[in-house]
Amino acid sequence: MRDNPISATIDFAASGVQHGYLRLPYSRNDSAWGSIQIPITQVKNGSGPCALLTGANHGDEYEGPLALIELAATLHAEAVSGTVIILPFMNYPAFLAGTRVSPLDHLNMNRVFPGKPDGSPTEKIADYFQRTLLPMADLVLDFHSGGKTLDFIPFAASHALEDADHQARCRAARDAFNAPFSIEMREIDALGMYDDAVERLGKTFVTTELGGGGTATPYTTEIARKGLRNLLIHAGILQGDLIRTPSRLLSQDDDGCFHFTNHSGLVDFAVSLGQSVAKGDLIARIWDTGHTGIAPRSFYALMDGIVTARHHPGLMQAGDCLAVLATEITAQPSEQKA
Repeated sequence: MRDNPISATIDFAASGVQHGYLRLPYSRNDSAWGSIQIPITQVKNGSGPCALLTGANHGDEYEGPLALIELAATLHAEAVSGTVIILPFMNYPAFLAGTRVSPLDHLNMNRVFPGKPDGSPTEKIADYFQRTLLPMADLVLDFHSGGKTLDFIPFAASHALEDADHQARCRAARDAFNAPFSIEMREIDALGMYDDAVERLGKTFVTTELGGGGTATPYTTEIARKGLRNLLIHAGILQGDLIRTPSRLLSQDDDGCFHFTNHSGLVDFAVSLGQSVAKGDLIARIWDTGHTGIAPRSFYALMDGIVTARHHPGLMQAGDCLAVLATEITAQPSEQKA
């Protein structure tokens, strides 16, 4: 396989605090020998575990970048037992554009793994993660939120995995993050996801959804900062006590949790985020925006559950995800079967 053209300006073997870039050559009209410079920080002290921390896998999601850029500016080597690799802006071109996908090749970073060393910019970045960064890591945290088109209750997530011990490690890390909700998450389309790439390598993996609407709030940003610190303490990289607040445990057991619309128009939600619904309850109506005097289309819950996500903003297109539900689990995480 060809070598990836990305080079790091930091030395991954060196101890201490290093700030630098992943430099990807990118020739373009306004810079023939230009490059994309993705900021990276490494804090290393001793031979403990390695945590790889990423934000802006999608460029319009901001809680992760806020928590991680602060950590990069404040974390001292003396506080660390092991290694922390911080990339606040994983999909840097998308982050600078404020878009979900990269403006350079219109690819979704979270659907191109394992990437290609000779592919487009997004594919090259994914390949560098796959073959260079992920093999170093023991623990991977990838921050997400709803971006401009979804809104979520704030949760940390793990996935159902075939290996019971691996699943238990991911659950324990997710619960240590201690978001207001903890969920065993179901994906609409896992093909090419960073999540799957990490888990296939046997790494402990945690992801989040922390709000949405294309912005961050003090509430959701504080969840990110607290959860980040908790997770590093859980891994043994930082010292201290976990800060724990009540967290509700949720599960997505089947595809009935996803609700899509086959109509375009103005959405009129009948339920709020975090609200409990029963199967058959009205979730939303969609009004035709091309005519007046026409009754709206109604959409109903396909299952009992809690509203964990909803479309944002008000206009919808046919095929959009309208809402996502999850069921609450009353057993404590330690009581769950792996």
